[in-house]
Amino acid sequence: MMCEKNHHILSVIDFIHTDNKILFVKVVGYDANFKIEFNGEIKFLNGMPFGDLIHGQRSILSPDCRQYIRENLLNKYSEGNFD
Repeated sequence: MMCEKNHHILSVIDFIHTDNKILFVKVVGYDANFKIEFNGEIKFLNGMPFGDLIHGQRSILSPDCRQYIRENLLNKYSEGNFD
């Protein structure tokens, strides 16, 4: 699918707001450093992203890719893409 790429890829598949003001964002993508595809869910709490995918110890992704996901989603969030 995306395996011959030499840069990170991130696509937002879906998102949902819960009653208690939490935003869940479903993503898929590709970590160019580790050459692996990934999918998962990022939770936004008070405008900050959380989740195993971007967690320092629990993520299977490279630090570079985690940072890419974090910045990419924060930009989308601040631009109102999840309103």
